[in-house]
Amino acid sequence: MLTKTSNPIIHSLLKSPLDFMHFIDEIPLGVLVLDKDLRVVHLNKSFEAMSGARIDRAYGVECRNIIRSAACINNCPVTLMGSENRSISCKSDMITMDRQKLPIRITIAPILDINGNATGFIETIQNMRRVENFDKMQSTAYSFANIIGRSPQMEKIFQTLPIIAQSDTSILITGETGTGKDLVAEAIHQTSERESGPFIKINCGALPETLLESELFGHEKGAFTGAIGTTPGRFKLAHNGTLFLTEIGDLPLALQVKLLTFLDDKIIFPLGSTKGFNANVRIIAATNRNLEKMVRNGSFRKDLLFRLNVARIHLPPLREREGDIRLLLDHFFSHYKRQVNKTISGFSKTALARLMHYHYEGNIRELKNIVEYAVNVANTSMIEHENLPSYLFETVNEMTYSSEYSTNSDVHDKIQKNTTMANKIKSSEINSEDRNSNETWPSIQRRMILNALLEANGKKNQAAKILGMGRSTLWRKIKQYKIEP
Repeated sequence: MLTKTSNPIIHSLLKSPLDFMHFIDEIPLGVLVLDKDLRVVHLNKSFEAMSGARIDRAYGVECRNIIRSAACINNCPVTLMGSENRSISCKSDMITMDRQKLPIRITIAPILDINGNATGFIETIQNMRRVENFDKMQSTAYSFANIIGRSPQMEKIFQTLPIIAQSDTSILITGETGTGKDLVAEAIHQTSERESGPFIKINCGALPETLLESELFGHEKGAFTGAIGTTPGRFKLAHNGTLFLTEIGDLPLALQVKLLTFLDDKIIFPLGSTKGFNANVRIIAATNRNLEKMVRNGSFRKDLLFRLNVARIHLPPLREREGDIRLLLDHFFSHYKRQVNKTISGFSKTALARLMHYHYEGNIRELKNIVEYAVNVANTSMIEHENLPSYLFETVNEMTYSSEYSTNSDVHDKIQKNTTMANKIKSSEINSEDRNSNETWPSIQRRMILNALLEANGKKNQAAKILGMGRSTLWRKIKQYKIEP
C-alpha cells in the first residue's frame, strides 16, 4: 500500500541535504514521479499549473487518469520501453482538469535503485503549445505586418515604415516584380490611422484609358455610351482610407493630369458630372519601372513624380537581401506544410543548395511559388531536388552551385570546356572541322553525353558534372535520346 512521505530529502548530492519537493518544483517542465505500478507518488508545481491536477488528489492515482492522454490508451511509453532501462519520448495530447486539450511531449524514464533495478518512473510533460508559439515568434521576429526579412536593407525599411505609416503623405514604392510592393502598401495602411477605412487597389496597366478613367473617378448615368448607371469610382470607394495605384508607370498622360489635380485639391469629378466630391484619400503608388527615365523621355509627368515621391520606399531584389532567402524558404515551407498537412521535415542538402544559389528573377513571388510546388509534389520525408521545378536546373552556367563541384578543379575545368563547346555548337559558331554540316543539335548533344558517360565510366553524377548540367537534366536527356534501354 502506498504511503505518502511528507518531506522527502535528497542526501549526498551536494554538501547539505536537499528538499526534494523544492528541488523538483524548480524544474520548468511538468514532472510526475511514479511507482512501479505507474501510480503518482509526486508531481511538481509546473504540472499542477499545466493540468489543474493537485498532489493531494493525484497521489496514488494511475498516471493515465491524471494525464488523460491519447498515448496512454493507444501507445503507453512504458510499454514501448519494455525491459530496457531507457527513456522514451513521444508527442501526444492531454486533457486538463478544465477539459482543455493541450498538445504535449511525454518523456518517461525508469528510476533505478543502487542495484540497477527499476523501482519507479519519472515522467516529464512539455507544453508544446508554448514551443509552437515560440517558434512562431521566432519566425516572425524579423518582420513588419506580413513582411519578413532580416537583411540590413529590410531592417532599414522596417525602421522607416512605422514612421511613414503614421503620416498622411503620398508614398511611392519601387522595386522589381515580385519584391512585395503590394504587401508593403497594405502593411502601411494596416498600421496607419486609416486602418479602419477601406484599402482599395487598382492596376493602372490592366485597363484601357477610357475604362480606367471611369474606374478611378467614377461616372454618371449617360456620361458615355453604355453608361446605364452611376458608378462611384475607386477614389470615392477609398474615402477615409487608402487608394493603392499599382503599376503607376502605365498610367496614361491624360489621367496623370487628373491625378495631379486631385493631389493638389483633393476633389474628384466623375465623368459626366460638374459636381465634385471631396475625397479624403491617401495615395500609395507602386511601380517596377524607372520613373526618372520615363520623365526624361516624356512618358511620365515630372510634377506628378514630385507629388508622389514625397516618401519613397525601394524594395531590393531578393538576390541582394543577404540571409533572407533561407528565412523566406523556411517561412513558406512551414505555411504550405501546414496547409497540405504533410509530415515533411525540410529540404535535402542538394535541394537547399539549389534554392540558396538560384537567381530569383521573380523575387519573393517566384520563391513562394517554388516552395508551394515542391511541398505539394513531395512524397518523401524531405523535399529532394527532384521535387523542385525542372527549370531551376536548366541553365548550365548555374550548375556549379554545389561545393562538391567547385572544390574539384579538374571537373570545374571540364564543365567550363563543355559549357563553352555547347554554347558554340548551339549558336553555330564552330567551323566545319568541329561539326559535320548535316549534324543536328540533338545528335551533337547525344554524342557529348555519350562521351561524358564514357569518360565517367558510366557514372551519371560524374557525367553531369563534366557536362555542366544538373543530374535531373542529364537523366531526362538520356531518356530522350534513348541512350539506355
